[in-house]
Order: sequence, then C-alpha cells, then structure tokens
Amino acid sequence: MIVRRTLLKAFITSAIASALIPLSSVSAASLADAGERSVKIRKPKRLKPGQTIGLIAPSSNTWEDQEIYFAMDIIRSFGFKVKSAAHLFDRTAYLAGSDKDRANDVNSMFADNTVDAIFCLRGGYGSPRILPYLDYDLIRQNPKVFLGYSDVTALLNAIYTRSGIMTFHGPIAKQSFTEYTLGEFKSVLFNPVKSMPLAAPPVFELAEGQAEKDNRLTTVTQGQTSGVLIGGNLSLMVKLVGSPYEPDYAGKILFLEDVEEAPYRIDGMLTHLKLAGRLDKVAGIVFGKCTDCEPSSGPSFSVEHVLKDRLGDLSVPVLSGVMIGHIKDMATVPVGAMATLDATKQQLTLDESAVL
Repeated sequence: MIVRRTLLKAFITSAIASALIPLSSVSAASLADAGERSVKIRKPKRLKPGQTIGLIAPSSNTWEDQEIYFAMDIIRSFGFKVKSAAHLFDRTAYLAGSDKDRANDVNSMFADNTVDAIFCLRGGYGSPRILPYLDYDLIRQNPKVFLGYSDVTALLNAIYTRSGIMTFHGPIAKQSFTEYTLGEFKSVLFNPVKSMPLAAPPVFELAEGQAEKDNRLTTVTQGQTSGVLIGGNLSLMVKLVGSPYEPDYAGKILFLEDVEEAPYRIDGMLTHLKLAGRLDKVAGIVFGKCTDCEPSSGPSFSVEHVLKDRLGDLSVPVLSGVMIGHIKDMATVPVGAMATLDATKQQLTLDESAVL
C-alpha cells in the first residue's frame, strides 16, 4: 500500500509540474505542429552587385579545395564579395564536417550583419542531420536569400516551415551558369516582377527536319490551380515526412525532381507520399527532370509511365518536364511563393516577387 501511495503521489506531482511548464518552453513544438501557417512569410532583400555572399557547405564537401576556390570565383563573377563559413573546408567522410559545425555555419551566416545572402557550395548528403541544430528564431529575424538544391531541399523546406522565410531552389555555387540558368536566376533574385513564367523550357528554333526532343512538356492531368510552392528533390521530401521540419502540403503546388534513381525507386517514393496522405492535400504537382533515371536491369516501367500511374488519379493539375532538376539549364524556384499552374496550357507562373 505504501508503495502504491508513493507511486501515486509521484504521478500527481509530475502531472502538476507538467501543467505548470511555461508556454515559452513548448513554443518550438507548437510551431513545428502548426508549420508555416503560424507565421507570416517574410521575403529577403533582392541581390545586387557589391553585396557579400556567405558560402557554406551544409551537406557534403567537394573532393578538392580548388573546387571551392572555383565556387568563390563564380560568386565574384556577379560582382559579389565572398565570406567563407568557418568550416567550409572541413571534411568528415561523406560530410563537410560535423553536424553541429555545419549547423553553426548556417546560424552564423544568418546572424552576420555583413552577409547579405547565403549560397550553398553543393548538395550531396547530410542536410537533414543538421535540422535540429538550426536556430529558427534567429533565422526568422534575419531573412536572407538562401540558395541551393538537391540535398539542400531539406534546408529550404525546413527554414521556410519553421522560420517563415522564402528560400530558393536553384543553382549551387560550384557550377557554371548557362545563359538560361543565369537568366532565370537574375529574373527571380535580381530583377523581380510581380508575374513571370517559371521553369519554362528554353526557346527552341524550329527548322525543317528538327523538333524539340530534350525539353518536352507532358500534361499528366489537365487543369489550372494556384497555391504556394513547396518541394525540391523527391527523395529529400520523402525523408522529411513525419518530421517537425516537413511543410504543410495542404493547398500547395508541389514541385519535384530527382537524379540517378531507377523508375521503381521513383515509384516507391511517390507511393510513400500517397500512403502518407500528402498527395491528397496538394493543389497541383509539377515534376521537373529525372536525370539519369534509367532502369538498372530487368523489366521496368519508364519514369513517364510511373508519373502517369502514381499522379494521374489525384484529380489535380499535373505537369512534367519543366526546367527544375539536376540539369545545366535550371530554373530558380522560390519555396513559399504564390504561383499558378496551368497544366492544360503547360505553364507555371510565379504570381509574386519573391524578394524585396
């Protein structure tokens, strides 16, 4: 009896203590549950020559230091100054240093008043590992252009969701910009307008005996819709499912892309999103490029077939083939911006300026 009374007293004491926990101590969890709905979306300032760009490696690093110096020269070619993150040259196996050091580099760049924007050196692997160590309140108070793609998808969506800041799925620092990539990059981040085409294929000059082959668009499901853009690399969006860093899919236009994934793996990841109820919530879907997504061996569906099979029954507009992905000619897509998808006319339109 004494033991039971002691246990009961301990239980009641614990329950009372839990009830008296200040609201501030659970605010982070509440924000995670509510997602971006609990905060007003903030836009960063537009880019212009003379600004300082913080260069970070939040996932993997390059094989050699010269690739980092190359990335710095690419940034300087726009008339920017470069500020290297404290751990930019760190390497730990397939990671660019420890998780906490990489997270500290992100936090430090947002906190640094001399840094105007943040570019990611590359993707690779590892960005989801640093999500618990980011200071989302600090980031919200210091909105800056945050740019990258591939593995950086986790950071783009987590920062948008937890901090309420628009982020940008676009070129990494260690790549050369084609004429198309440069034009899209500057249209979104340097010289924004209220409405502009987004991720449309480059103009193809028709000639006798020639037709566009590489950048064809496919309407999976016709229709028109508007919503906020979320998304990026398909495999990273799947990794965020069920985490406190996952964006709310309700009413959103989901854009996706991937690289070096066999069709059955694309099938599996889209099936996962369907089973998790995420695709039942979206207003529309835009699938970009699936680069080097050929079957490894044996009988296989094509990626085209997989997209029609997995997305064609959702009763929302679905368009594939836009210029989003691991490609030389790539669009810069703002995560958190309003857009309109017209799958019938095969057009994606950005409905607002994503920078101030």
